[in-house]
Amino acid sequence: MRYCPQCGHAVEMTIPIGDNRVRAVCPSCEYIDYDNPRIITGTIPLYKGRLLLCRRNIEPRLGFWTLPAGFMENQETTSEGALRETLEESGSIAVCKQAFCMISIPHINQVHLFYLAELERDDFHTTDESSEVALFDLDNIPWEELAFSSVSRTIKLFIEDHKNELYGFHEETIFMNS
Repeated sequence: MRYCPQCGHAVEMTIPIGDNRVRAVCPSCEYIDYDNPRIITGTIPLYKGRLLLCRRNIEPRLGFWTLPAGFMENQETTSEGALRETLEESGSIAVCKQAFCMISIPHINQVHLFYLAELERDDFHTTDESSEVALFDLDNIPWEELAFSSVSRTIKLFIEDHKNELYGFHEETIFMNS
């Protein structure tokens, strides 16, 4: 940010009084821009024991498989965002069962939150965001074609919990070189 969104004055990069991070601060009106992480929310959608994955029809990672997920919007809860993304990416209506995992990715300023979810019907279809949507048996996940490390990690955690029939909540961090 170069200019204050409040008054239009050029901002300065400085540590505000009482803070510990460099931020864009307007010397004219004292507006402080708190540039915080983005929340990505999505589902682990299941239908009769099979996992629904979407092949991305958009960048980044065009052509790779992913769980339905995306940026949370203002004025929605994390579960509402997860269900909206599931509908937008797969055409399917899901029901959230429980929060399953939260993965912090500090180097890209994101937090990914996934919910266990059940599909009401097998009525999924391609969308503008997904060139292909399919159900996968848990022993037939296309591991080498998954779009993101957070998706791979989430599916691995899910499969581990599924074997034990006990689903916990997992919190992890993915660092740049992991």
